[in-house]
Amino acid sequence: MRILIADDHGLLRDTLELWFRHEEIEVTPTEDLDTALAAIAREAPFDLVLLDYGMPGMNGLDGLRRTLAEAKGARVAVMSGVASRDVAEAALDMGAAGFLPKTLPAKSMVHAVRFMAAGEQYAPVDFMTAAAVPEGGNALADLLTPRERQVLEKVGAGLSNKEIARALGIREPTVKLHMKTLYRKIGASNRTQAALMAKQAGLVGAFRPAEPPQGAPRARRQGS
Repeated sequence: MRILIADDHGLLRDTLELWFRHEEIEVTPTEDLDTALAAIAREAPFDLVLLDYGMPGMNGLDGLRRTLAEAKGARVAVMSGVASRDVAEAALDMGAAGFLPKTLPAKSMVHAVRFMAAGEQYAPVDFMTAAAVPEGGNALADLLTPRERQVLEKVGAGLSNKEIARALGIREPTVKLHMKTLYRKIGASNRTQAALMAKQAGLVGAFRPAEPPQGAPRARRQGS
């Protein structure tokens, strides 16, 4: 099986490539829509093309429309960490092979890719039947408590558990407990995936950290 992955987040793209190659799936990685379309035109037909909904060149679902027209018979699916159910439904109505939330576990992602490449249409039932998020809301943030959102923001900013504890004025074991809970809520399997999801959902820098209790040390910036 040959697939093309188009995603501008290098770490996620590389992780997906490793997952699929481990399953003996040949992967061509690209970082934007124009590069993906050039690869489709240049190479032998792919079995499946995976498009990141938010990458450069997509312009919403216009990128899906262009890719479907130029795919040379390949199935085309959309993946996203932040797109709504309405976007997923619109993509499927346009003829996409499926919609993949980036919260899918690795094994589920591989199964979904094989399913779509075989000619089926895929979208997770729990995602497609979930209650819609109110306008102006944030699907990822709404899953978490205010403190969990603060912790996730710090993870997305690259802070360690010790640094998060100092920044929020809480104990490191408490940070670890929040991490375990928010992993389960957002479907992240590790710290890297949680950080990527926080950035893709626009949570980094979106929440004001709690003030440390009276007398608690504040986090020190490098060079201070």
